Amino acid sequence: MKNNQNELAKSLKSVFAATVIPVALIVAVCVFKYIMGAPANFQGGNPENLPLPGNYLGTIYKGGFIVPILMTFLLTVITFSFERFFTLTRAAGKGSVTKFVQSVKKLLDQHKIDEAVALCDKQKGSVANVIKSGLERYKGVEGEDLLKDQKILAIQKEVEEATSLELPSLEANLVILSTLASVSTLMGLLGTVMGMIRAFSAMAQAGAPDSVALSVGISEALINTAFGIGTSALAIIMYNIFTTKIDKLTFSIDEAGFSIAQTYAANHK
Repeated sequence: MKNNQNELAKSLKSVFAATVIPVALIVAVCVFKYIMGAPANFQGGNPENLPLPGNYLGTIYKGGFIVPILMTFLLTVITFSFERFFTLTRAAGKGSVTKFVQSVKKLLDQHKIDEAVALCDKQKGSVANVIKSGLERYKGVEGEDLLKDQKILAIQKEVEEATSLELPSLEANLVILSTLASVSTLMGLLGTVMGMIRAFSAMAQAGAPDSVALSVGISEALINTAFGIGTSALAIIMYNIFTTKIDKLTFSIDEAGFSIAQTYAANHK
């Protein structure tokens, strides 16, 4: 039953990850075309003209077709940031992970295994799941005909296997954030290059340079640069925050797993 629930959760997460980017692209294109590109944002009510003075929506629209792509990246980063925040918060459990691990260690020192398992059920989350697996293995090896070292290894192996099952769910979608951190900057630079090409093409026109075309090209270059750098910065910050949280959770798991093995070794001569 538990395995079926885990498989269902994994499939739902996969569907979510696969639909975020297409949905974000649709939203970005709609916003770009119908809100930023609304005639009311431009002189003479024509999107082909310059934006009205001080109208930022029209100014951003002049960034060209790279803008909705960068908006898609930004929406994707924001969406996965919220998703990872809630997932990691749920993985930590209901209370403080540090206090939970300390409580488990105290109960282990008192050889109160059942109470420690009950505490895991109360705490919930990935950390509690791993520790509970180790505690149940702790109880199970007592009735097995194994040497002491073999029993300790069995407990450690159970903790390692439970950790390996929990880690993928903690690290899911982080690769998307790390990828967008790099791709956003490159896409912004692409928009910058295309904008500068347009600007220099305007200057190369016969006679006096077309100031309108020149300003549009420079606008496209600067807007795409700003969008790309901003999205990349946000992705890097969130990625580092989440990896730090995961490191703290795995450290707590390792600490509790070590305590379980050491407690068994101390209580069984």
